[in-house]
Formats: sequence, structure tokens, C-alpha cells
Amino acid sequence: MTDITRADGRATDQLRPVTIERGWSAHAEGSALISFGGTKVLCTASFTNGVPRWLTGKGKGWVTAEYAMLPRATNSRNDRESIKGKVGGRTHEISRLIGRALRAVVDTKALGENTIVIDCDVLQADGGTRTAAITGAYVALADAIEWGREKKFIAQRSTPLIDTVSAISVGIIDGEPMLDLAYVEDVRAETDMNVVVTGRGLFVEVQGTAEGAPFDKRELDALLELGVAGCADLRSMQLAALEQS
Repeated sequence: MTDITRADGRATDQLRPVTIERGWSAHAEGSALISFGGTKVLCTASFTNGVPRWLTGKGKGWVTAEYAMLPRATNSRNDRESIKGKVGGRTHEISRLIGRALRAVVDTKALGENTIVIDCDVLQADGGTRTAAITGAYVALADAIEWGREKKFIAQRSTPLIDTVSAISVGIIDGEPMLDLAYVEDVRAETDMNVVVTGRGLFVEVQGTAEGAPFDKRELDALLELGVAGCADLRSMQLAALEQS
């Protein structure tokens, strides 16, 4: 860490204030409203006993995700994609990313022939919406799995969740690696990266792009180190939220 401080007063290796309001939805089998600073994402998990036709009879479950932004999640209103009649490429990409991240820590055989669909709806965007969605989705998923166990759709002794998963953004601004970029930082980052990490510190996905000057291995290592440390902090917050009654 350096003694550089950012526009909001954080250190370069410091997360924005993070809150996880578990059980936010009265109707979903699992839910969490997660905030990364000004970014707020509602994650709901819907449990269905049964699987898509292509999985029927294989003794495995399925976990998938959908991502969307509300029209005024940003500074100006965007039309709903349902009105446009098509889902945008960015929405597809992020939905698939969230699904991959969650499936990386799920034993589908232990889940049984059940399906869990995670909906991640961005209520307010200030950078890091996909990373907040993944982090909150894990909490919603964990509660949906426990709901399925209580209803005896999942065997009592099975362990569908084999690890935790969280995600965080990192980037280089004015030559300095920084953790958890807010929008004002993200738009001027020379390098922008999203890191998805399991509780054991294993990488699920690394999405990095040189927006300005190319970055070298030393800078890449620094960014990954920041990301792993940030995800370790997020893991502690996820577990603390799940321990609350």
C-alpha cells in the first residue's frame, strides 16, 4: 500500500463501504441486497424442484443467473431491454459470468435434480456492478440451498456448496494499482480488471484490459494480489451475513 489517497479518501488497497442485507426479499427462497459504495444490486435466488429437459435423469442440478439494470440505475435513463425486444451483449456477458462464478463452487450432484436461478438487478450503478452481483449472488444462493434442504428437496447430509466465491474490480490509475474502482475511477483507469476468486484463493475468472498503455507482469501481479486480498475481505463479510439469524 502507498500513502496515496483517492477522491473518496480511501487508501489504494481499501474497499468501499460494503453492506449485505440478507433476506431482503420476502418472496424469494434466497436474497441479498448488496452495496459496494454507491453501487446497489438486489440478488434473488429462486428454487425449483426439477431441472431443464437436457439434464433430466442425470442426477445433477443446475445453477444459472440473469443480470439487468433498472432504467435509472445510471445518471440518465436507459430503455428496458424488454421494451427494446432484445437483450444486449453486455447483459448476456455479465449474466453468463455470474452463472459461471456460482457453478464453480457448486457440486451439482449434491444439489440433486433441482434448479436455482439467480436474478441480479442493479438498482444503482457506481462502478463494479458485476462484481457486487457475484458477491451478493453467493449469499442468496446459499440461502436458497438451505431452503431446499429444509423442504427435503436436497439430502440432509449433502454439501452442494463446496466453497465461497466473490469478485472485485482492480485497476491502474495514474500508474498506481487500486482496489474496487468507483465509476469516476473506472472511466479514467489505464488498466481495468475484474477478478473472481473462491474462498480458497483460486481464480474463477480474470477479465483485464489495457484501456490506455499496456501493462506489464509486475503490474498484473500487483493487481491480482489486490484482488485476492479484496475477495478475502468480501468472503468474511459473506460468511458474517450468513451467520446472522
